[in-house]
Amino acid sequence: MLLRACPMTHQTVPWLGLHEEPIWTPNLVLSPSAIRAKISSEKVVPASADPADPQKMIRYEIKQIKMFKGFEKVNDIQYIYTPFDSSLCGVKLEANSQKQYLLTGQILSDGKVFVHLCNYIEPWENLSLLQRESLNHHYHLNCGCQITTCYTVPCTISAPNECLWTDWLLERKLYGYQAQHYVCMKHVDGTCSWYQGRLPLRKEFVDIIQP
Repeated sequence: MLLRACPMTHQTVPWLGLHEEPIWTPNLVLSPSAIRAKISSEKVVPASADPADPQKMIRYEIKQIKMFKGFEKVNDIQYIYTPFDSSLCGVKLEANSQKQYLLTGQILSDGKVFVHLCNYIEPWENLSLLQRESLNHHYHLNCGCQITTCYTVPCTISAPNECLWTDWLLERKLYGYQAQHYVCMKHVDGTCSWYQGRLPLRKEFVDIIQP
């Protein structure tokens, strides 16, 4: 993944919280979306209405299976857009196949959903069991949590609702072991901390969803 060529932003990922704080959490400067979908077709289209603009985009027609985030802007996503050129972080997806994807991206002011290489885009079958369970059942519990990405040391939390994301420091990649096997969970007292794997949820977490 050519992360250095993409606009890097302060972000979280779906199973870590699925809440972008001021730019995805993956921020809410641009409203984030996260869906499970299949790619029905692709078409090269102009990047803008300006006939003098030489830039092109790929418009993927999708079949949305489930939406995890983005309800506040759209109910059903029919198309997603990405730069045609991979040097501009365009994403290449398999159309007309049975492959399903987890697609995260931004909902632009005109309602179009835009994705690029710095968004988390992964074949659904490649997600860990924890990632799938977190998306399907737990992500909405952790809206008060903030994930801080550690690029250099020292790296410390500045608020009790923060979790430090250290994959880049330890593995030199954002979506490493921590992203695949841990969830930033909210406690009843408003603090947040990492929770690992398939261990039974502690009562203090379970109490959050009880009336």
